[in-house]
Amino acid sequence: MNEDTVLPFDLPSVCRKKVSVGFDGGQLSSDAGVLVLRNIEKKLGLAARLAGCIREWRDPERIEHSVEEMLKLRMFAIAAGYEDANDCDSLRYDPVFKMAVGRLPENGDPLCSQPTMSRLENAPSKIELGRLMAAMVDQYCESYARKPGSIVLDIDDTFDAVHGNQQLSLFNAHYDERCFLPIHIYDGASGKPVAMILRTGKTPSGKEVRTILKHVIGRIRRHWPKTQIVVRGDSHYGRHEAMEWCENHGIDYVFGFGGGNAVLDEMVGETADALCVERALSGKEKLRRYQKLHYGAKSWGCERRLVARLEASSKGLDVRYIVTSLKGGARHLYETLYCARGEAENFIKLHKAQLASDRTSCRDPKANQFRLILHTAAYWLMLAARKAVPKRSPLFRAEFATLRLRLIKIAARVMEGAARIRVSLPGACPDAALFRQLAGCFAPADP
Repeated sequence: MNEDTVLPFDLPSVCRKKVSVGFDGGQLSSDAGVLVLRNIEKKLGLAARLAGCIREWRDPERIEHSVEEMLKLRMFAIAAGYEDANDCDSLRYDPVFKMAVGRLPENGDPLCSQPTMSRLENAPSKIELGRLMAAMVDQYCESYARKPGSIVLDIDDTFDAVHGNQQLSLFNAHYDERCFLPIHIYDGASGKPVAMILRTGKTPSGKEVRTILKHVIGRIRRHWPKTQIVVRGDSHYGRHEAMEWCENHGIDYVFGFGGGNAVLDEMVGETADALCVERALSGKEKLRRYQKLHYGAKSWGCERRLVARLEASSKGLDVRYIVTSLKGGARHLYETLYCARGEAENFIKLHKAQLASDRTSCRDPKANQFRLILHTAAYWLMLAARKAVPKRSPLFRAEFATLRLRLIKIAARVMEGAARIRVSLPGACPDAALFRQLAGCFAPADP
């Protein structure tokens, strides 16, 4: 911090009294809510789980910051809105972050700097990254108090622009830009993250989708061998290889099907004509119908269930298809089950836009994959905080950015004594009652 920043300065007077401002308040922090995240992390055991997957590569005699401490700092910083490793250079002196990591706010040594954090991000090997990704799937499974009877896994990819020479980046004509298209997998009912996989900027092939499902679901099966699993995704994932693997391993699926062709047009032709006539006679703006089909593409080698959604409007006829292994009514399969996958886009928005997981600016793809894992850990912290908010609270369904603003970005004065640390929060804090409730909800059993 240079001298010009430290020196006091003046602001316009208030009620004819001079206003002087200086950065001399002492042990202050603008992120008191990180202490609540500290309790959440302890309950989830995220840092210890991830640290156990990374081999210590440093000289034991020269280690000042353990891997677990650095992971805590990084995930707390991301959750609080400091998504760049450069932020560690200032946060290392913040009293609240020091307490959250397990060091004294005043007498404790500073936390790790940006170069140390960057070395950590580049440290994991491919094998260790595999362990880290498996550990995140384990985290998902262990978040359930009891084995669920069924789960729905939403799989989708998202655009991640690159602005350098990052490995794996490709030019994507649809987005007219070089990018990654990382795959995100979430629990469709709860929004819990399951896996985040960095990949090239192109549409996934059938073999790639099959490989991802094989590893992720294989790990889930270690915990839940009898749970019904339904995989849900758009037409990018409705590949023959993926569907065949699901059928051979007792996994249900519902995928979009973008293969409209002359055969399918003929199969729905009668229904489509009747629907268009009915809409014209009724004068209604829009009418929908659903139809079950059995269709076998040449590449499939078998027939599969399809549902056609036909919509006639003043703009014409629109027909869309899904392919599924599930039985049930056509309307239920499309509207209730398949269309619910749209919620996954909100989960991705929380992960990418509000936790900045698109900061994949490292040149090495292994470091970028590790960053995705760290941002997923921060997602777990914020998700757990939101789930603890009472239903009557206006923050019950708040986005992560709102939770950060209301519950993390709270000023605090930290005073360290001989036997006690006192954290003083603003008397005018608008969410004081909720903050206290969350702090008590995640407080450890043994103080």
